[in-house]
Amino acid sequence: MGEVIERESFTYAEPPPRASIAEERLHRKQRLAAGLRLFSKFGFDQGLAGHITARDPEHLDHFWVNPFAKHFSQIGVSDLLLVNHLGDVVAGEGQVNKAAFVIHSALHRARPEVAAAAHAHSTYGKAWSTLGRRLDPITQDSTAFYDDHALFEDFTGVVWDDGEGARIAAALGARKAIILRNHGLLTVGGTVEAAVWWFIAMEDAARTQLLAESAGRPFLIDDATARLTYDIVGTPLSGVLNFQPLWDMIIAEQPDLLD
Repeated sequence: MGEVIERESFTYAEPPPRASIAEERLHRKQRLAAGLRLFSKFGFDQGLAGHITARDPEHLDHFWVNPFAKHFSQIGVSDLLLVNHLGDVVAGEGQVNKAAFVIHSALHRARPEVAAAAHAHSTYGKAWSTLGRRLDPITQDSTAFYDDHALFEDFTGVVWDDGEGARIAAALGARKAIILRNHGLLTVGGTVEAAVWWFIAMEDAARTQLLAESAGRPFLIDDATARLTYDIVGTPLSGVLNFQPLWDMIIAEQPDLLD
């Protein structure tokens, strides 16, 4: 097992590293396919929009991605495409969403420690993005993004320009998430599990704040408490652990995603 982490009344261990590159590649592809199925289950799919990528553990300037125009609910491991730094498909059959390549190639290039990135046109993320604001620490769950998400305000339409991908990556900086104004949410992680979980959690945080502000003025969690809570719920390991029950659920319900 990996490092053992102790938090007062409970103890848990970091997942052990995979034994080989091939094992790590399969692990990432399986979690990527599961993430896409989860996005469908949670209603994050909309037509052609949305993509999750996972950096290949051997060819570090290549990433795996869902094929263009294939519904998230139908994607399995064998459907994933491996794309190089030029946008060419080097493994798998299908086309790459141009916006996916422009955004994700820039992110993976700018953040070598990032293993995965997730973006979709989810309802509450889109709604929140129109306000041009960062999320506030109003619940325990939303503190996962306390001082760890950015705002990209330069919306110019569909992201087909390489320069815009670079600007998004620059705005994200070293953070785990970014709100793309008038567009939606985007998250990254050192694992596929974390990147997928952060997107799910950020969509929930956006929904919660929209609901709270529609009813009144939410009380903000003070900075010290928000930071203390972030140090538990906002860590990379927390992202992995929160993804695990969703993984267990989706492979039990839809085992064909492993094909």
